[in-house]
Formats: sequence, structure tokens, C-alpha cells
Amino acid sequence: MTTTTAPEASAVLDHRLTAADRCDSCGAQAYIAATVNGSELLFCAHHGRKYEEKLRSVATSWHDETARLSAAE
Repeated sequence: MTTTTAPEASAVLDHRLTAADRCDSCGAQAYIAATVNGSELLFCAHHGRKYEEKLRSVATSWHDETARLSAAE
């Protein structure tokens, strides 16, 4: 798991993403959470990677649990 967090946003995501957390783009299970302007955005691995470059430039935190996908195999 790779987590990059700005100090002021460290308390925003203090839990592990679960099956109940859904991608804001397609509704699949979320494995990436980004905080932008104080709001949490959730993405599946596909959409997280698709938007990562643009989001990282404006996000105050980036929480990536996509490693869980390969760990389950």
C-alpha cells in the first residue's frame, strides 16, 4: 500500500477502504482515495490511474490500496 499524505490532511482518511466504498466514476469497489478541496474522492484502480496525474497536482492527500488487488491472488 502506498500512501502519500500532507500533514494537514492526515486525519482525513484514517481507515482502510472497504467493499462499501465505491468509485465515484463507475461504482466499482474503490481502492484509491484522494482529498481535493477538503472533499474525498474515491476511485477504482482503473479510474484512479486514469486521473492520477491530474489529481495528484491538486490533491492534499492520495491514499492508494491497489496493492491489495495483487495480494489477494
